[in-house]
Amino acid sequence: MSTASGWVMLVASGIVDVAWALATKKADGFREPGWALVSLLLLALFVGLLTKALQVLPVGTAYAVWTGIGAVGSVGAGILLFGEPADATRLLFVTVTVVGIIGLKVAS
Repeated sequence: MSTASGWVMLVASGIVDVAWALATKKADGFREPGWALVSLLLLALFVGLLTKALQVLPVGTAYAVWTGIGAVGSVGAGILLFGEPADATRLLFVTVTVVGIIGLKVAS
């Protein structure tokens, strides 16, 4: 697998991680069996994609980028779907996270 493919898998894993977080929230402590099943399937998918990406990418950079994608995506989804606050301080730190992710990608 090429490094480019690894980055594609890493980004896909980050996006699936956000979907997993949303499904886990909808599972309501696993009291909603359908959402609980979706959550577990998404968990397996994002771990599988992350595992493949780590075969060709540096672990420190890949994990930091993956975590950032999940964090930024989850904050955005929370704001858009659940009415979580979008105040200036939160958005500033999300921006800092995005800049860090870009910096790690450029540096690797």
